[in-house]
Amino acid sequence: MNPESQRRKIKQNLKVLFFIILIIILAGCSKEEKKGPKEETSKKVKLEKWGNAPDFTLPELGGEQFTFSSLKGKVIILDFWATWCGPCRVEIPDFISLYKKYKDKGLEIIGISLDRDKESAVAPFARQMGINYIIVFGGKEVTEKYGGIRGIPTTFIIDQKGNIFKKYVGVRTKNIFEADIKELLGE
Repeated sequence: MNPESQRRKIKQNLKVLFFIILIIILAGCSKEEKKGPKEETSKKVKLEKWGNAPDFTLPELGGEQFTFSSLKGKVIILDFWATWCGPCRVEIPDFISLYKKYKDKGLEIIGISLDRDKESAVAPFARQMGINYIIVFGGKEVTEKYGGIRGIPTTFIIDQKGNIFKKYVGVRTKNIFEADIKELLGE
């Protein structure tokens, strides 16, 4: 084989490989699950008060500590994301819009940033995007509590009692989240 035909064959193989990887990524991000994490017996009393969504306390953008169960009584969108994640960036304007529309009706949105640079990466990004909801910094401990986050964005819809209503892995449209919000708010 001459060098030119070798280059063409390598280029063709790379295109096929890229296409296969893209299909795998998109297929992995499109699974919808409705099950919540397993309950531990030692946490039974706490879970009865809050629900099956694992509680956590994490540092908030700006330095305060944020405890998730403090939002009992609210419908919650809990989004695991990062500034470097393209699909995560796609959802942010929808979350901003949904929060403006439903915050006075009982919606809260919590973005759990999985960025390694934390404040230095997220603060300027949040300002630039105009994020109007709570951002906290998470890591391995909180992702494990939520069953192990395989890919981001991963978004949980939590009802007013602290129970996981739905789980979405991968990008979803505003309409999907809005339908869940309306259902839980009784609209």
